[in-house]
Amino acid sequence: MNTIPNHVAIIMDGNGRWGKRRGLSRSEGHYAGSQTMEELIDASAEMGIKILTLYAFSTENWKRPKDEVNYLMNLPIKFFNQKLPEFMKRNIKILISGDVENLPKGTKNAVLRAMDKTKNNTGLIVNFALNYSSRSEIVQAIARIIQDAKDKKISMDQLDERMFESYLYTKNLPDPDIIIRTGGEKRISNFLMWQSATADLCFVDELFPDFKKELYINAIRKVYANKEAPLKEWVV
Repeated sequence: MNTIPNHVAIIMDGNGRWGKRRGLSRSEGHYAGSQTMEELIDASAEMGIKILTLYAFSTENWKRPKDEVNYLMNLPIKFFNQKLPEFMKRNIKILISGDVENLPKGTKNAVLRAMDKTKNNTGLIVNFALNYSSRSEIVQAIARIIQDAKDKKISMDQLDERMFESYLYTKNLPDPDIIIRTGGEKRISNFLMWQSATADLCFVDELFPDFKKELYINAIRKVYANKEAPLKEWVV
């Protein structure tokens, strides 16, 4: 394994709790989390990480209060309107893993535009898991495989892990090397269940808005230290 992971995935947990602990709204916690997210995108690019997958919104999040959901659906619009010129300048490519079709129109248009504008970029890939459910991803993959077999597009005799992976949202991405979850919980919460089969899992107590660059780098260092692998001297 290289001294720098190829693909890091982060479950960005604890934004709402961060806000409430400070007498703020959960939405204000999500805004603080979006600022930390920008910092980690920058840190990933600086370290030479190739792919950063961020768990931005799960299908279970639709059950949250309406005002919080509305705020979370507006965040990608504001984020990409502000950051897209910078992403183009820095050669960052945006991908989305999740059910894009069932996002609100404004959110859908914003993420599709970001993917289209950055599709030819060759630097850091930032993959947002948005309206994402790993169980649904797997079920939908199975359904499409069955339909393609019925339509004679594939033979079930051909089915193996590689073919199955070609039906997932992440079909063009390697599996994550490390999955980091902030917020103190020690579970993966329906996130990249197939793709995480061989990933190292790293759970940290800090709520996501407090998970700044130095803590991010130290979390990755800790994983590699446990492997007794040499560490590159990253700037913190």
